[in-house]
Order: sequence, then structure tokens, then C-alpha cells
Amino acid sequence: MNIQKMMKQAQKMKDDMARTQAELAEKTVEVTAGGGKITVVANGAGEVVSIKLSKEIVDPDDVEMLEDLVLSGVKQAIAKGKELAEQEMNKITAGLGLPPGLGF
Repeated sequence: MNIQKMMKQAQKMKDDMARTQAELAEKTVEVTAGGGKITVVANGAGEVVSIKLSKEIVDPDDVEMLEDLVLSGVKQAIAKGKELAEQEMNKITAGLGLPPGLGF
């Protein structure tokens, strides 16, 4: 393979990855927990963007349950954001013969 062609392909992939990472920071995923009483929104960069709680889920006598539900929602949202990022990055690296799980 021509080294110049390989360098162009590598630069294109680098540019595509940078563009995709910027786009992922703008894309969001939403998950609910506690029967829809907690909503967590995260972006494709794995950052939690917002958490919304319905008033009926807030029980001063059972703070531990609320903490568990919020934590569960946050974990699910981050996982879903990472899944979105992986799917988008796989589109860029498809056909390169990279080993599975090689993350960027």
C-alpha cells in the first residue's frame, strides 16, 4: 500500500474522530428510573447533563431509596451515552481490521 495514501487515510480518520467526538458532546440520551419518577440525561461524551425528580419520589423518611434510584439512573445514562459513542466511533473505524474493544 502506498505510504502517502495511508497517511491521508489516517489524517481523514483523525479528522472524522475529532468531528464525531464534538458531535457526541451535543447528542443526548435519556433514561428513567423509579417507574419514570427520575429522569437522567447524559451526552455522548459520558457526561450527565440533567437530573429531574418528580415530587412524589422525594420521601424524607426514605432518603436511601432516592439515593439508590438516582445512582441507578445516572449509571444507566452514562452507559447509554458510552454505547452511543461506541456506535459512532465504530462507524469511523469499520473495515480497518482493528481488534474488538479497541477504544478511541
